[in-house]
Amino acid sequence: MAHDRDHDRDHDRDRDRDRAHDRARTHDRDRDRAHSRDRASGSAPAPGRGVRLVQRVSATRAFARTAPHVVPVLDRAVHRLTRGKVLLSARMLPGLVLTVPGARTGRPRTTPLACMPEGKVEGAWILVGSNFGRTGHPAWTANLLARPDEAVVNWRGRDIPVRATLLEGEERARVWEAALVFWPPYAAYQRRLEREIRLFRLERR
Repeated sequence: MAHDRDHDRDHDRDRDRDRAHDRARTHDRDRDRAHSRDRASGSAPAPGRGVRLVQRVSATRAFARTAPHVVPVLDRAVHRLTRGKVLLSARMLPGLVLTVPGARTGRPRTTPLACMPEGKVEGAWILVGSNFGRTGHPAWTANLLARPDEAVVNWRGRDIPVRATLLEGEERARVWEAALVFWPPYAAYQRRLEREIRLFRLERR
């Protein structure tokens, strides 16, 4: 009888272990499928070793201090030299160049930005006003708030007039979750800030 009970306990442990392994495999399979869907739709960069390294670096405070003085300058220079065909930062993330009149001056302000394309048709983009995790809202977000119908994006070498909408409430929450999958360092930026990072949807006019 004792032998039978020991055998039953061993059998139960084996069964529980097998179930745990099955659940783990199912979780991994579902996660991989979700990542594959995201990559296929263009909503997330492929999680290669280089991307993961850049994500770790991008989440640091040192990056937040230096990147705003380096990345936009390089992007503008390369974009200008290639006549809009190349955006350097877009080698890691989808990117566009936003031009919108200044909120106070009315003069055109041009800013290279990472973006999250929405849908399969190139007609909508999400912009995240993270400002590299720095305290203030980036100036381009104030310009979009003041002049939402006067923006133009250069996307893959083409100028496209767009209309900007500030996302709020449940819609913002949904898009924010997608943005965290798209580029996880956004979560580190938000943790460091008291302000809520602004999210905009740009749609063709």
